[in-house]
Amino acid sequence: MSADSLTARQEAVLRAIGDVIADTGDAPTIREIGQRVGLSSPGSVAYQLGQLENLGLISRSERRWRSCRLAG
Repeated sequence: MSADSLTARQEAVLRAIGDVIADTGDAPTIREIGQRVGLSSPGSVAYQLGQLENLGLISRSERRWRSCRLAG
C-alpha cells in the first residue's frame, strides 16, 4: 500500500492527528484519536497508526504513540 492509496479510516486518523496537533500543539492519545474517528478499540487505533508509520506519514520519537508527529 502506498501513501496514494490510503483507506478512508487512515485518512481520518491522519486528519485527526493533524487537527489535534494544530489545536493543542501536542499529539493526541490513542483514545482521543479513537473518539474522533469512531474506533472504540485502542488496538484498532494502534494498528492504523502502525500502518501510517510504515508508510512514512507519521513518526514518533519514543515508543509511545503520544510522541507521534506528522512527517514532512
